[in-house]
Amino acid sequence: MGTWVVTGANRGIGLELCRQAHARGEAVYAACRRSSAELDAVGCTVVEGVDVALDDAGAVIDRALGESPVDVLVCNAGVMHRDGLEPLDPESIKIQFDVNAVGPLRVIAALLPRLGHGAKIGLVSSKAGSIGDGPSGGNYGYRMSKAALSMAGANLAHELAPRGIHVVVLHPGFVRTEMTHGAGSLDPPESAAGLIARIDELDERSTGRFVHANGDTVPW
Repeated sequence: MGTWVVTGANRGIGLELCRQAHARGEAVYAACRRSSAELDAVGCTVVEGVDVALDDAGAVIDRALGESPVDVLVCNAGVMHRDGLEPLDPESIKIQFDVNAVGPLRVIAALLPRLGHGAKIGLVSSKAGSIGDGPSGGNYGYRMSKAALSMAGANLAHELAPRGIHVVVLHPGFVRTEMTHGAGSLDPPESAAGLIARIDELDERSTGRFVHANGDTVPW
């Protein structure tokens, strides 16, 4: 068993990732801005005060880890604003970029010294940011920021390969959560189980891929 760090852990997919990883014996550090009753009930180590839009987000987690290395880092924290062209809201788009694309890099950069050979990074992106999948319009900030996150994942996989650190970009599926206002085709437990399976199978041969929680390859 290893040490897992999960951001955006207080609800939805992040909460379920923590619950399932903890249940199988992983040492889970659940990072979030504020905890929830559901997260507190899991029994893992909760790290509050982690806002990935702030430059100290990674440092807050780093302090909580003490001397522990990190075996798996799951960057799950994200935000979606339903925006469009009419009217265009550039500030909303900037916020989504800061959280969804820059936020994971803040955390990864701070925790990189704790990631040794064989460590894994999972970036929870979305098919909504896939150009190859054929965008359907709207949600500019979310789609663009997730496309940027996918580029970050591909870049990280290349840069970190010499260190033996493996990276996967993940699509969780259309999950019924607060972010989707309850719409979706599957529930968080099913999505989280698939994401954990994809992380478990991640190695030097599969690093740098964009994959669905069900194992299918997602086009960039």
